[in-house]
Amino acid sequence: MMTDGIMSKAATMEIPINSNGDTGTLPEDDSLEQATQIQWSLDEKDLQQVMVSGPNLNETSIVSGGYGGTGEGIIPTSSIKGSSMHQSHSSSAVTAEEASRGVAVEKLDIVKKWGINTYKCTKQMISERFGRGLRTVDLELEAQIDVLRDTKRKYENILRLARALTNHFYSMVQTQRALGDTFADLSQKSPELQGFQIKCLSDVQDEFGYNAETQKLLCKNGETLLGAINFFVASINTLANKTMEDTLMTVKLYENARLEFDAYRADLEELNMGPRDAVTLSRIDTAQQQFQIHKEKYERLRSDVTIKLKFLEENKVKVMHKQLLLFHNAISAYFAGNQQQLEQTLKQFNIKLKPPGADKPSWLEEQ
Repeated sequence: MMTDGIMSKAATMEIPINSNGDTGTLPEDDSLEQATQIQWSLDEKDLQQVMVSGPNLNETSIVSGGYGGTGEGIIPTSSIKGSSMHQSHSSSAVTAEEASRGVAVEKLDIVKKWGINTYKCTKQMISERFGRGLRTVDLELEAQIDVLRDTKRKYENILRLARALTNHFYSMVQTQRALGDTFADLSQKSPELQGFQIKCLSDVQDEFGYNAETQKLLCKNGETLLGAINFFVASINTLANKTMEDTLMTVKLYENARLEFDAYRADLEELNMGPRDAVTLSRIDTAQQQFQIHKEKYERLRSDVTIKLKFLEENKVKVMHKQLLLFHNAISAYFAGNQQQLEQTLKQFNIKLKPPGADKPSWLEEQ
């Protein structure tokens, strides 16, 4: 490029002409020729260096001016790359900052709404307790809820007594088993009894054997009765602590919705009684929207509670009819000594007894 520049300058230089019309020799011709040779040698070296090492993109320059322009218009591309990377980093940082700011604003809005709702509900609760606030009451539904709470308390008492009966009866069965094993051991011939008469010894051993068999039979029947009582206890526990508890959880949600509904209703009534300027009208519109939202929530939960109470009553009647029949038949058969009827009762209610030692881990599991 420099050679072409020099050659173009040499080609456009003024050529002096003498009086005879011949061109004269220029004093700069020799220096111009030397400069051209030096430049050609430099261009060859640069070309060889590029072919050996390849172009260095980090040091590549862009000429902003025209051909033959000065060095002021040369811009290194490394500076352009650095500026673009800086802009991308700054834009990503701004985006992350805006996202975090949006999350913070959203959380602040949630806390603000929660605080306003809590304040209104607390104010309504205090007003109701001091007799100054109006409370929405569904007399029929409230009566059913009170009956459910009372029924749950009674069923929990039945469950406590049934568990106590199970524990005492289990202890009695274990005592009968130990007593039967002792009778069975004494029914065998003992060396220290060889001095007695053979007839008396045989009678005593027979009596020990009879009592051992009786205790073993009672123990077997007791385990069968324990299976029936355990089934009864499990069913009562499911009914009282799961089914009824689930309905009462819905009742709690309903009561909270009722409190919110009354709180926003009282707030709307208070705003309607005030002056009607532009700011108040805007607040009334907002209060009307919130009141409508909580009214729909209250009515939906009231419907849910009504449906659950209906299904709970039907389920309770079916479960208790079955469990009370089982309990009666099993207890009667056991104390009547009717082993066949006792086993038939368990088959009737599809109760399967676990074999002795089924809950204990096996030898391999213990290892």
